[in-house]
Amino acid sequence: MKIVITGCTKGLGRALVGEFVAGGHTVIGCGRNPEAVLDLRFSVPAPSSFDVLDVAESTKVALWAERMLTQHGAPDLVINNAGLLTEPAPLWAQDAAAVARLFQVNLTGVVHVIQGFVPAMIARGSGVVVNLSSGWGRSVSGRFAPYCASKWGIEGLTKALAEELPAPLAAVPLSPGIIDTAMLRQCYESAAADYPKADAWAKAAAPFLLQLGRKDNGLSLEVPGF
Repeated sequence: MKIVITGCTKGLGRALVGEFVAGGHTVIGCGRNPEAVLDLRFSVPAPSSFDVLDVAESTKVALWAERMLTQHGAPDLVINNAGLLTEPAPLWAQDAAAVARLFQVNLTGVVHVIQGFVPAMIARGSGVVVNLSSGWGRSVSGRFAPYCASKWGIEGLTKALAEELPAPLAAVPLSPGIIDTAMLRQCYESAAADYPKADAWAKAAAPFLLQLGRKDNGLSLEVPGF
């Protein structure tokens, strides 16, 4: 399979790259960290490819998608994983620029990627879009209001997309569970170490993601066991 993964340089995205490549799949990835992208280019063989890209930049996403479609064809699976978290604080004390940036990445960036790849998937007649949600996309927590809002937005955006996609395509909002990543450490600090690591999560998540299809269209799902 050909799999697009945004935010592939760390955390859950990076762990998924390893699992998918080990399974013989082609990963088309992007991330904002140039050094981490370079490391992926040297450590993961072709035909997988990795580029420095900020999903918030619509023109660059469109150009990247066009180039990837030319090189690889329409992907079988698109995983919108890139995301940000603002510093924990009450909503009235949140930095306005940081909040705007969060929505640009967590929501608008997802739209950019969908617009870049989904028309080619529709034209081919198959494919699945998975947008990473969160437990905080189905519940809330004080001091993380912008992040909660963005993930509630992902739930609504994905369910609406699911109604728009022709069969047999599918769109799924997926909550990964509580995993020990840098983002979780922003939330839970040292207590994050008590939760499963990204690599262990990816071993369960990768095969689960690969079997998603029209039967799952529009369903709010979680990775089993997490």
